Amino acid sequence: MALFDFFRPKIDSGVDEYAATPGAVLLDVRSPGEFRRGRIPGSTNVPLQNIDVVEDVIADKQVPLFVYCHSGSRSSRAVGALMDMGFTNVRNLGGIAAYTGAVEV
Repeated sequence: MALFDFFRPKIDSGVDEYAATPGAVLLDVRSPGEFRRGRIPGSTNVPLQNIDVVEDVIADKQVPLFVYCHSGSRSSRAVGALMDMGFTNVRNLGGIAAYTGAVEV
């Protein structure tokens, strides 16, 4: 880890890790409207209130999941729900509000 990596937002390093992980899924658990207004490239949107349908989108419960929302609160709850559903490789990245990389609309 470089000296200045300590100061990078957690979500930035998490997105880098996602990009370097073959087969990983970047999961945005914000509302569809929030997702349309800007998202991290490559994200899949499954809103927290519909997290139970994630099994329709992601069949392999061992796939690496990197989860984010706006501030980190919803992603934290989503990680718990995903683990309760049997997903075994889930990581909370926190909130896009702290993300310093490019977003797509």
